[in-house]
Amino acid sequence: MAIVEIEQLTYRYPTGSEPALQDITLQVQEGEFVAITGANGAGKSSLCYAMSGFIPHFFKGELQGTLRIAGIDSQSSSLNQIVQNVGLAFQNPFNQISGAKYTVYEEIAFGLENTGVPRPEMRRRIDGILELTGIQDLAERSPFALSGGQQQRVALASILVMQPKLLVLDEPTSQLDPIGTREVFQVVKNLTQEGMTIVMAEHKIEWVAKFADQVLVLDQGEIIRQGSPAEVLSIPDLQRLGVGSARYTLAAQQAAQVDLWPAAVRFPITLDEAQLGFAQALDAQDSKSTPHNQGGDPS
Repeated sequence: MAIVEIEQLTYRYPTGSEPALQDITLQVQEGEFVAITGANGAGKSSLCYAMSGFIPHFFKGELQGTLRIAGIDSQSSSLNQIVQNVGLAFQNPFNQISGAKYTVYEEIAFGLENTGVPRPEMRRRIDGILELTGIQDLAERSPFALSGGQQQRVALASILVMQPKLLVLDEPTSQLDPIGTREVFQVVKNLTQEGMTIVMAEHKIEWVAKFADQVLVLDQGEIIRQGSPAEVLSIPDLQRLGVGSARYTLAAQQAAQVDLWPAAVRFPITLDEAQLGFAQALDAQDSKSTPHNQGGDPS
């Protein structure tokens, strides 16, 4: 079942001279993890806003094409209807903390309180989300006394406790250090194992390669590459498009320049693939250098 259905979507911001999104056609299936990457200004955030209903209901502007989210037509429905099915996490988690609560537990409960969820159900949901996001030990701490990675996990927990059908993440690790990034992607890993549908705009290619089912590359508001991580992230010209490459891909590309990477093997995107490819290269080199003389001293 498709959670997101987009057909020939073109969008222009009210003050924009050029479309931010151009002729986007895309489906996101239930339980799928779709990663969006591209250079700054390529349209990643705009596509995230469209999938979460903020385009066109908050940002306004001119929208053409069809956009359905969890079976709801975005243009003919209200933002309130859409956000009951979609949760959006921004780059800066500080922007999503209410400031009205003194503890993490209360912060996560905030949305449930506003929608009138019965207290026993609230406690059940909150306890489950604390465990899923790995922040049980933060429950009684102030949201403002946490690291960036911890705040981002609290922001995610506050969204997930509302039980959305789709989670949209707009570069959630862009302002985090490696430890904070690892914390957030651990939550993403847990969510994918639970079957959560996730769309994430992200620059950190090695993490995308590890978790994503489908990768989109945007350029000037258009989808120019689409497919599995192996199909998309191993393409040699990604850097020309403003997209980084995994260290394993770069190492293999450099090795290929000096004939140390098997020509028939695509460039790797993970450590396991790199190890396998370099092992094949070494075996080939050994075969070339092994003397054919089978008897006596080769000297």
